[in-house]
Amino acid sequence: MVLSGRRWLDIDIGRAFSSDLMSDVLAFSPEGTLLLTGLTNIQVVRTCEISGICAVLFVRGKVPGQQVIELAEQFNLPLLACNYSMFEASGRLFQSGVKGCR
Repeated sequence: MVLSGRRWLDIDIGRAFSSDLMSDVLAFSPEGTLLLTGLTNIQVVRTCEISGICAVLFVRGKVPGQQVIELAEQFNLPLLACNYSMFEASGRLFQSGVKGCR
């Protein structure tokens, strides 16, 4: 499900990083990475802006509040959501050719 940034969905995603620890995102995810997370707070968007994350996929059926979605729109950050666990979403992306970070 697309939550925000539908007009930016044509970006090419070659790698993904799965984490609920934003400190790990800052330390280990290179620019242009898709972030998979179950966290839905405003810090996710702020962390993505700082680290150059190109899109966020919220897993486990999580959906952020309107304030998070609005901030993502300001930063041109696509937000997506799925019902898969983080493990399954990561595996499906890997099967599709998306590489991990590190």
